[in-house]
Amino acid sequence: MRRMTQWMANALGGIKRGWPEIREIYRRIFTGPAKVRVEFHDYALTVAADVFWAIGRERGVSETESRTFELAIRTTRVFRRVNGRWRQIHHHGSIEQPELLDAYQRSVR
Repeated sequence: MRRMTQWMANALGGIKRGWPEIREIYRRIFTGPAKVRVEFHDYALTVAADVFWAIGRERGVSETESRTFELAIRTTRVFRRVNGRWRQIHHHGSIEQPELLDAYQRSVR
């Protein structure tokens, strides 16, 4: 069996491969100057043996000292069961509105 590699295509860092690269993006999001909160909604789940994927939307808020704005993200996540536990192996998130994408990118730099 091939070694499992995680993938992430994110509005903040492009395509990342492997947990060390992905961890850095999440570190920037959750320990940076912006407070980011999101929830997954309007989604569908599909299961096939030891893999499932979730396709939907994330909504939330990004807050900095100078600005607060709502987030609207299209997202896909793929999970695989490894040793009895579900592990995320892929995440893709897209922000459709260019001005929102720019504001979000600036808020977590």
